[in-house]
Amino acid sequence: MEARVQNINNIFEEKGNYIAYWMQGAQRTIENHALEYAVVTANIKQLPLVVFFNIFDDYPEANLRHYHFMIEGLCNVEKNLKKRGIDFYLLYGDTLKNIGEVSDKAAILICDKGYLKYERDLRRRLIDIVQCPMVEVEGNLIVPVEITSPKEEYAARTIRSKIKRVLDDYLYDFQEENYLITTKTDKKLIKRWRELSLDTDKTPEEICSRLKLDTKVSPSRYFKGGEKEAVRLLDVFIEDKLDKYDTLGSDPSLGNVSYLSPYLHFGNISPQCIAKRVLAVRDNTNKEAVDNFLEELIIRRELSFNFIYYNDHYDSWEGITYPWAYESLRIHSVDEREYIYNLEELEEGRTHDSYWNAAQHEMVLTGYMHGYMRMYWCKKILEWSRSPKKAYETAIYLNNKYFLDGRDPNSFTGVAWCFGKHDRAWKEREVYGKVRCMMATGLKRKFNMEGYLDKINNYIKEGGH
Repeated sequence: MEARVQNINNIFEEKGNYIAYWMQGAQRTIENHALEYAVVTANIKQLPLVVFFNIFDDYPEANLRHYHFMIEGLCNVEKNLKKRGIDFYLLYGDTLKNIGEVSDKAAILICDKGYLKYERDLRRRLIDIVQCPMVEVEGNLIVPVEITSPKEEYAARTIRSKIKRVLDDYLYDFQEENYLITTKTDKKLIKRWRELSLDTDKTPEEICSRLKLDTKVSPSRYFKGGEKEAVRLLDVFIEDKLDKYDTLGSDPSLGNVSYLSPYLHFGNISPQCIAKRVLAVRDNTNKEAVDNFLEELIIRRELSFNFIYYNDHYDSWEGITYPWAYESLRIHSVDEREYIYNLEELEEGRTHDSYWNAAQHEMVLTGYMHGYMRMYWCKKILEWSRSPKKAYETAIYLNNKYFLDGRDPNSFTGVAWCFGKHDRAWKEREVYGKVRCMMATGLKRKFNMEGYLDKINNYIKEGGH
């Protein structure tokens, strides 16, 4: 645990009468490093522990779909914390003001590590407000990002050995300690925290109705938020799908995938938990399938966090890829495009390509898209846009608006990959230049694409579109 914990405001004197855990990125009670650090700290210091989550109306690029899924998970968190005797408050309003207030009489403020620019900026601003020790605990990566590397890595091949060198040190058995404190904080403080909070006894729909949200994107009917559902999906994957992951996982018609990316995004399940569960069955199943899955879960995912942590331009056209890719795309930006589509046509899935349209409908209706189709989807936006920069902006806009795991290190990196990031130069061709291309003929040759179209058409019928 020691390498995961960092005091970020250089205050060490503990004057308060409770331990405060500001939950943000790790929205779970199972294998939550920050929560367990808070429990251990509370027990040692014999102080009550209080967990806070702060929700507000205008989180960057979030809409009703994202909030509804998140609140489903937070209601799950509240119930599980209550079973452990820990109080939970769903604060509502300005984060700086609320976290500043609830930490005012705390001995220590513990928080999850932030990676995105918005999250890191929020913590920097809180440093000037919080007057007790502020401790950040990293639990949403298996190997802490700065332990893996002190700089932005070029590709999976350059980060793989660095992760594997220390991986076993971070796949330790996770021991949850019983929360032993029965005393409560001051009644006046509890009353004030309740005044700042939303009622978690309400349904997610009722809680969302209290917020001023962008309601243009409806909640997903296909995914329910929370750690209980995440664990269920992991159980199903290990039992029914894992041994075929190397041969069937890439076929978009089959659904032989874990569907865990939304749950990793909201911290409903830890990557350590997933990795250990999968490794536990490696000797009794298809080892190649297990290794392929762990390559994506650990190497590729942690490469994406490395990218957004060390690259301040991860979310803008300038700086997302390599000079060779920019130059090649610039040279070929004048190439004639057989098809050009505007944002409205793309968003509504009205192109000549039935496979691409199906992928777009899958995203809009469910909040999810099969990983292989996700690559194809973004590559075609590059091919059908007036410029590479316009293509990037369109892909990020749609990605962040509809995907449950949008606005995420994996999402930002996945889009950047389609413009050459973490890839090599390929044989030069029109429009793409030396950036890797993907073709509909390749999909048809490799997969049961008619089956995929049938599956998405069923979604469309169920969705009433």
